Amino acid sequence: MALTESVPTAPPPGHEGILRRQAQRESAARTYARSLPIVPVRARGLTIEGADGRRYLDCLSGAGTLALGHNHPVVLEAVRTVLDSGAPLHVLDLATPVKDAFVTELFASLPAELAENARIQFCGPAGTDAVEAALTLVRTATGRDGLMAFSGAYHGMTAGALAASGGARHAAVTRLPYPYDYRCPFGTGGERGAELAARWTESLLDDPKSGVPDPAGLIVEPVQGEGGVIPAPDAWLRRMREITAARSIPLIVDEIQTGVGRTGAFWAIEHSGIVPDVLVLSKAIGGSLPLAVIVYREELDTWRPGAHAGTFRGNQLAMAAGCATLAHVREAGLDRHAAALGARMLARLRALAAAHPCIGDVRGRGLMLGVELVDPEGEAGPAGELPAAPGLAAAVQRACLERGLIIELGGRHQSVVRLLPPLTLTDEQAEAILDRLADALAAAVRPTPGPTGSSPTTQ
Repeated sequence: MALTESVPTAPPPGHEGILRRQAQRESAARTYARSLPIVPVRARGLTIEGADGRRYLDCLSGAGTLALGHNHPVVLEAVRTVLDSGAPLHVLDLATPVKDAFVTELFASLPAELAENARIQFCGPAGTDAVEAALTLVRTATGRDGLMAFSGAYHGMTAGALAASGGARHAAVTRLPYPYDYRCPFGTGGERGAELAARWTESLLDDPKSGVPDPAGLIVEPVQGEGGVIPAPDAWLRRMREITAARSIPLIVDEIQTGVGRTGAFWAIEHSGIVPDVLVLSKAIGGSLPLAVIVYREELDTWRPGAHAGTFRGNQLAMAAGCATLAHVREAGLDRHAAALGARMLARLRALAAAHPCIGDVRGRGLMLGVELVDPEGEAGPAGELPAAPGLAAAVQRACLERGLIIELGGRHQSVVRLLPPLTLTDEQAEAILDRLADALAAAVRPTPGPTGSSPTTQ
């Protein structure tokens, strides 16, 4: 599909009706549909075609699920092969050749130190189910109940996963500061901020009067995605591994969004070289279909049969699509491609930031990029950070959609523009994405006339 297409002036019948019926019949909890009022009918690679005839460059990728983009040939072939074979599509947790191939490919991609002493639990169908399984696992293995998690985290929407996420308050979860250079909780940023965050964790664990009981586990994202695309410093992650290992606290790493090449390494933990006790995986491992697993050290495997289950944990089509995706990313070196192309995109975004004072920070790793929008006229904080500009971010998102670019917002104040393009992205496509984003940003901050033609606004 071409990157630029003419836009029809009038949508065909039915488009508006579908959107209207969705608004009438679906719940108030719907999210993406509110900011992205489109009706996808076809898709391939980076491109989505809507029922109105417009084509969009998709930088949401199913919230990171579509590592290879929409309808990649290797994924379609894997799914067709299973369908044509007459194999059962639903088998609970029974062994099948498709499952065996998926596990073999997955274990081959893991750090050797973990793979050689690992067990896998299929949780399905969503990442939040895998987080719940990880919490059940470590609580069973340690006999403890408490959990340590980080401010800004997002781990899912079920009870335990939500309790561990940054927006929740739960007595059994101890909140820890996550290194965030632009909005450092200690007002310093950089190595000093990360060091203070690590010391805070050590102090809570070692101070008998801290009020924090020994936790069953510590859960962390190597890059906070929904929290605003914040990569954890490698040295800090190594400190977290040292701190937890020294105190026999299982370390749970949530790679639901960062896994399978997204950050420029096959797994984001490879940047720091750590090996967790539990690895939580979903999204891209299913090749666009629902699949979630945890991989963990054998010595934690003390739970009883049925301790965590799920009807749809035997999704054969997802395992076939996931196996094909894992193999293609590995064989094509798409993790290395993401690292190189992501670095070039990051450089251009930083050049854009130099020209726009409303961009407070640009950050990311591989093809997981974030642009934090701020109010340049607001009062700066202790480290020079400016107030968040969620209204401007929403305006940029709307302007992007008008220009045929789908982006998502995230961060503490929904003021971070998030880019999650497929790992198959080409240089030409990357330039098209950044051109449209730059144009949308310029349009969103361009002064617009008020009632008398003289009242500029930027949001």
